[in-house]
Amino acid sequence: MKTALRRLSLAWGLALTMDASAAAPDELFDRVTDRARQLAAEPYQAPDSSLPPDLAEMNYDQYREIRFRPEAAIWKDEGPFEVQLFHPGFLYDQPVRLNLVDGQGEVSPLPFRQERFRYDGDASELAELELDGIGHAGFRLHYPLNRGDYHDEFAVFLGASYFRLVGRNQGYGLSTRGLAIDTAEPHGEEFPAFREFWLVKPGPEATRMTVFALLDSPSLAGAYRFDITPGEHTTVDTEARLFAREDIGKLGIAPLTSMFLHGEIGHHPADDYRPRVHDSNGLVMQTGSDEWIWRPLSNPEKLRLSRLQDQSPQGFGLIQRPRDFSAFLDAEAHYERRPSQWVQPLEDWGQGSVELVEIPSESETHDNITAYWVPDQPLTAGEARRYRYRTLTIGATPPGEEVARVIRTRQGWGAVPGQANPPPASRRQFVIDFRGGELSSLDASHPVEMTLESSNGETLEPQVQRLPDGRTWRASFRLAPDGGKPADMRLFLELNDRRLTETWNYVWYPDEFR
Repeated sequence: MKTALRRLSLAWGLALTMDASAAAPDELFDRVTDRARQLAAEPYQAPDSSLPPDLAEMNYDQYREIRFRPEAAIWKDEGPFEVQLFHPGFLYDQPVRLNLVDGQGEVSPLPFRQERFRYDGDASELAELELDGIGHAGFRLHYPLNRGDYHDEFAVFLGASYFRLVGRNQGYGLSTRGLAIDTAEPHGEEFPAFREFWLVKPGPEATRMTVFALLDSPSLAGAYRFDITPGEHTTVDTEARLFAREDIGKLGIAPLTSMFLHGEIGHHPADDYRPRVHDSNGLVMQTGSDEWIWRPLSNPEKLRLSRLQDQSPQGFGLIQRPRDFSAFLDAEAHYERRPSQWVQPLEDWGQGSVELVEIPSESETHDNITAYWVPDQPLTAGEARRYRYRTLTIGATPPGEEVARVIRTRQGWGAVPGQANPPPASRRQFVIDFRGGELSSLDASHPVEMTLESSNGETLEPQVQRLPDGRTWRASFRLAPDGGKPADMRLFLELNDRRLTETWNYVWYPDEFR
């Protein structure tokens, strides 16, 4: 039975596409920028998301049975890059408009065509719908990443302003977003969304691909340029040109979104055979003064928000440090292959902070971690602002970090076995292990010292020792909390007043103890 469908219009996208004649990439980006500026000067209009009920109400099992036909890939056999498309439906109920830009700069719309998809199993009845022209949910990019004779998927743009990247021999994990607005604010978060894309066709020998995007939301509009280079460390050079409709209290630049269920420092669930379950286990920041900070992630009892303030940061990222199967013991998810993501400003970002949000979660299917840069200066209505930065997929170590790194953080009850009058369970012992850099070449006789600070409570019995492997050094101490006050702790190792390690930073909340 055929189902009638009211066509989605996205009028502003059509107007821009029709006006975009042949243009060089820089000129096309200026046109997208002009449209973003025009949008921001007009009242916000939510996109028409009137999908037919068969698509809007489909479940996950149905959606996963819709598969793009690889033989229908855009630019197939025309060069190293190919594009495959996502079907609208399920959670993806706001189709985006896609455009192709050829080698001469000619722009042409990429219409939705049902014959590009296969409808299997639970989705087989959807093949009878008349869907041509409905728009796409998103797209993915392919390139010979791991082998010269196969086009691997290395980037996905799907849902709001989300996109995911992988480097060589990595599997998808954390996500990147175009922008975050009012994350973790009491009045609720606003989710800007990419409404239209322009995919510039690379040359036959190209190793980089350019994508332009138009972003819109109630508070602002924006034009984005992504220059994407797949490889061992897939790299995206981003330029965001933002135009505010409304005053924005908290603007989150280069947001990263990840998952942390449990790991070495948190409370291990009683019913999980896996020692760790996370896409990322720490936040790393390289400050403007070249200090490296490591902040272990947690799955808190309550929503937690913290900021690392800085002037002109050099970079930040969410990192997956364990890279061995034995760290996770998960033969299906392979968390050891999840990429880390590093953000490097390409210009001075001024005064602000990296904000980390940790949300309670009971399932590894939910992203509960996000981090982004928040400028001290709010974005006001009518204001325009530009941000340029690079994001790249990495392994355990950010580029340029040469000091010793935290490889483990453990904590437990700070009591001595057999103690006659043990302290309360709120007294904690912390053990932090460092490895790498000059530290790993030192003899146990070298006078390595600890610098330790805590915002509240009392730190007791600090010790530093080299472990039996000869490469790892351990810093340990006990914390006696001050009532119900959290303790913001910082620790690093040094030799002869010369810092050897990144700074370990962690906030202990007494009310988190279970």
